[in-house]
Amino acid sequence: MTRRWLITGCSTGLGRALAEAVAASGQQVLATARRPETLEELRERYPRTLATCALDVRDADDCHNAVHAALARYGGIDVLVNNAGVGHFGAVEEVTDAELLAQLEVNLVAPWRLTRMVLPLMRAQGHGDVVMVSSTAGRLAYPGLGAHAAAKYALEGMVDTLALELAGTGVHVMAVEPGCFATGWGTSVTESAAHVSAYERVTGPTLAGTREMQQLPPELFAAEVLHLIAGDDRPIRRPIGEDAWTTLLDAAQREHTALLNARPVPAAV
Repeated sequence: MTRRWLITGCSTGLGRALAEAVAASGQQVLATARRPETLEELRERYPRTLATCALDVRDADDCHNAVHAALARYGGIDVLVNNAGVGHFGAVEEVTDAELLAQLEVNLVAPWRLTRMVLPLMRAQGHGDVVMVSSTAGRLAYPGLGAHAAAKYALEGMVDTLALELAGTGVHVMAVEPGCFATGWGTSVTESAAHVSAYERVTGPTLAGTREMQQLPPELFAAEVLHLIAGDDRPIRRPIGEDAWTTLLDAAQREHTALLNARPVPAAV
């Protein structure tokens, strides 16, 4: 089945790999990036199936224009992939209001806005998929990544709510939770200007690991998302990458045990 895709954050990494995989499969994709010239090589390679558009997801007008560009080019949107994201590192005490808001603006507000714009179109056509690119940080906290985790946890809360609201509409939403992919995300993470040395013992190892985070090829992520959209199974969330599965299964077991241990023992009658 040929679907019409709108993908954000396609200049590098997971978004670029997914846009190329969609185009190579013969489906239609509007690949977006803040600097669309970074997508020129893809557009030239797949002129029949891939179009490009400038999109800074922080800009509401850009979001509106991208949705309408997809409509003008393809006549509709079957799959929206909210992939664009940024990372920030700093202990909670170090993160300023501005730094926190920057995380929320890109990682939460922007996908919420684009989803809100696309949902009426999908409901009218009776089908559609909204894919939120979350992270293991959407269900597991790491020292120094509190701002990022706050945005991703909130994004996953949105997904859970939206899944309930879309029941029976033919429109589905899922959060995909990639593990450590070779995307350059770790080197692009910004750091708080403030520095509190008391936290170095716990945040230092996390920062070093984040900077060196390069493991799985982005093509694996792209293949998994294509498989999910092509199949009949529509999970609300799906870890991608064996490391993501291992990390989140371990975290779920620890959380389950902690919850059981925290439950008050009924008083004897």
